[in-house]
This record gives sequence, C-alpha cells and structure tokens, in this order.
Amino acid sequence: MHPWWKGLRRKERTQGSKLWGGRFLGDTDPLMEKFNASIAYDQRMWSADIRGSKAYVKALEKAKLVTTEEMNQILQGLDQISVEWSKGVFVIKPEDEDIHTANERRLKELISAPAGKLHTGRSRNDQVVTDMRLWLRDAISTLTDNALQLMSTMVERAAAEIDVLFPGYTHMQRAQPIRWSHWILSHAVALSRDVDRLLEIKKRVNVLPLGSGAIAGTPFDIDRELLRKELEFDGISLNSMDATGQRDFVAEFLFWASLCLTHLSKMAEDLMLYSTKEFSFVSLSDAYSTGSSLMPQKKNADSLELIRSKAGRVFGNCAGFMMTLKGLPSSYNKDLQEDKEAMFDCYDTVHAVLQVTTGVMSTLKINQSVMEAALSPDMLATDLAYYLVRKGVPFREAHGISGKAVFAAESKNIALNQLTVGDLSAVSPLFGSDVSSVWDYRSSVEQYSAPGGTAKSSVTAQVEHLRTWLQQHTQ
Repeated sequence: MHPWWKGLRRKERTQGSKLWGGRFLGDTDPLMEKFNASIAYDQRMWSADIRGSKAYVKALEKAKLVTTEEMNQILQGLDQISVEWSKGVFVIKPEDEDIHTANERRLKELISAPAGKLHTGRSRNDQVVTDMRLWLRDAISTLTDNALQLMSTMVERAAAEIDVLFPGYTHMQRAQPIRWSHWILSHAVALSRDVDRLLEIKKRVNVLPLGSGAIAGTPFDIDRELLRKELEFDGISLNSMDATGQRDFVAEFLFWASLCLTHLSKMAEDLMLYSTKEFSFVSLSDAYSTGSSLMPQKKNADSLELIRSKAGRVFGNCAGFMMTLKGLPSSYNKDLQEDKEAMFDCYDTVHAVLQVTTGVMSTLKINQSVMEAALSPDMLATDLAYYLVRKGVPFREAHGISGKAVFAAESKNIALNQLTVGDLSAVSPLFGSDVSSVWDYRSSVEQYSAPGGTAKSSVTAQVEHLRTWLQQHTQ
C-alpha cells in the first residue's frame, strides 16, 4: 500500500468522525484534543442541542433538502438520543469533541446515511449559540422562580414581624430607630429590581440565531420564521455575523448575576453582624450553621459567609469573560468557547445562593427584646431637631442646637434623655416640658409615615405593594 494511502486511511480513522475533519491529514496531538474539547461541560446542553436539531430538520424538509422519510428517521433518531441522555446511558466517546459532535455521531450510528444531511447549511457557530440561548432561557426561568420565592419569604416575614423595632445603621454607626421589617423590605426591593432586570435580559436572549451559518448566512431556502416558531423565540437575528460572533447576552447575564449577588452579599453581611454575640439580634437555624473542629462553643454562620463569598466568584467570571471579549475581531472565534463555563458556573452559583438564602430567611429567629434594648436615646437626636423645626426653627439651626444638646449630655456623662428641661433650656429657650414626648421610640418611627418610610402605615403599604408585584410576576 502506498504510504500516502496509509496516511489517508489513518486520517480517516482519527479525523473522519469530526465535523471539520476533511481538510486535515495528520493526527491531532492528544493534548490538543483535550485542550480543544468542550464536551466535558457543554454536554449539559444536550436537550437544547436536540431541540434545535429537530427544528432544523423540519426546515430542511420544507426546503426539500431532505425527504419526509429522512426527516422522520432523523426525528426518531434524535428522540432515541434524548431518551439515552435522560436515562443517563448516553455513551460519550473519545472523539466526541463537543455536544454537537456527540449527538450527530450517535445519530449516524442509529440511522446511518440520513444523519449526514442534518448539518446542511448549518455551522456549529450558529448551532452553539442557539443551544446557549435555549439553555439560558430555561435557566432564567428557574432563577426567576428562585428569586420570587425568596422575595415572598422575606415579604411575609416582614408582615409578620412588623411591630419589631431595632437600630438602623449608617456608616456602621447607630443612626435612627427603624422597624425590623423596614430592613427586610429594603433587601426585598433590591431583589425586585434583580427580577425585573433578569426578565429584560430574557427578552434579548430570546432571539433566534439559527440559520446564520458560519458567518455569511445560509445559501439554502431555510425558513427562519419556521425555526423561530418551532423553538419559541420572540424574534430573528438581523445580521449573521453579529448573530454568531456576539455574546452580549452572556455578558449581561454574568453582570446580572454579579449585581444580584452583591445585593445578597450585603444582606448576608448585615445578618452575620446581627448574629454575633455582640449584637445577638438574630440566631441562625442549626440547619444553616456549622461548628468548629476545635472550639465546642462555636456556631458559625457559614451559610451567610458562603453567600458573601460566592459574589466574588461570580464577579471573577464576569470580569474574566469581558477580558476575553474585548480583544476579539469580528465574527466567531474559538475564544468564545470560554462563554459556557462562565455561564454555567454563574447559573449554578446563583441558583444555590438564592435557595440557601431562602432557607436562612425562613428559619431565622429574632431576639426582639435584645433588638429593642439596643435602641438608645442618642438615636433620637434628629427627633430633637425636628421638635424645634415644628416650633419654627430652620432645620440647619435646629440641627446645631440638637448637636449642642448631645455635647451637653456627653459632658455630663449621661444619656440624652436624662437632660432636664433646665439643661435643654440653657441650650435653647424653645425647649419646654413637652420635649419629653421626643423620648419615645415608637413615636419616633411613627412620624416617618411618608411613602417609603418606617412608620407602620408606610411599611404596611410596602408589604402590600410587593405582594401585588409578586402576584403579577407569578401569574
């Protein structure tokens, strides 16, 4: 046998199963095979890949590029492959570079020659981005449900514990008395924005790229509107180069995940502080805590610490992928293979964090007496200024007078509310015996009754608003 022929036969054995093998004669370095392959992680898109192929073969049949009999063979073969994946019996072979290659290879084993027609006019460039959009669309639905469940848990907790007061903090210093429910709802509102943003992203994800080919489009009479309807996309991509080469929807999702976990990290940080012995405002359920291997007394808020840490993981995925994108030339480049691991990891991370956070918030115990005992008269210094404002003093002047009263109390080493009327009158003659009404924490919070405030009526309105919002988003 001629050496060239031996080499060709070897090439057919090693490259013939690849979707791109015809151009190459030599063996691929095994290290390069492994470096190039994505089947280890993109196999989780098996269902989306099969769904896209089933729609595509229907378009091929309409374009008379396959017969009706061939289409039915392909559809039956794809159904069989779907069953194998579902049952966990699909066998990945060494030559399966990615999920597309694996599914097409298996299809050829099942139905022989007709399988070779499935890729007509289609490139892995438009195939993979179609798979990703289908997969991410479903993932977004799951994450939306997770976030809504967490929000509902928080809103109902806020409604149930609306009468609990505790210190509000700015700059990590005691600021003003607020309702515990007001704090909960501040984080629920942030989550509502996260849900709204995620649903906006879903609209941009739900655009069909299939039928764009590798770069120039398709030369065949492929009905892209048929594909759109079959795959339930809202629209069709406008430009084939953009459709195959852009990953804006992935970048948006990674940023969304980063911002969502920023919000949850902030909430976790607060709860960690509140759960310390120094605060003792809240106590985590044992189900969401761990102990120390050395110190028997320890109860660590590991759930909250991990929620906080996962934000950094997601930030890294986002920043890393943006760096990958920034130097790319137009259209598809293999660098874009990095999109899937970042997307999958962010989904897995946020999915877990939302569920764990829901568990934490549904099982958390509060210590109302400790919360309310932590309120201190100095937190009513602003109320003292408002007392003067109501007597006609300009706020800036009232603020200064209140500050002098605080200084007077500190100088005497007593609490602000222990200043006598005589002490206060020395600061301003406008202070009278009715100033005693200022030193009541419940009266303090009740004055903030404007929309968005911490008065009971305002917090109740926030609860009802979010309940309505949740109803609208769960229909």
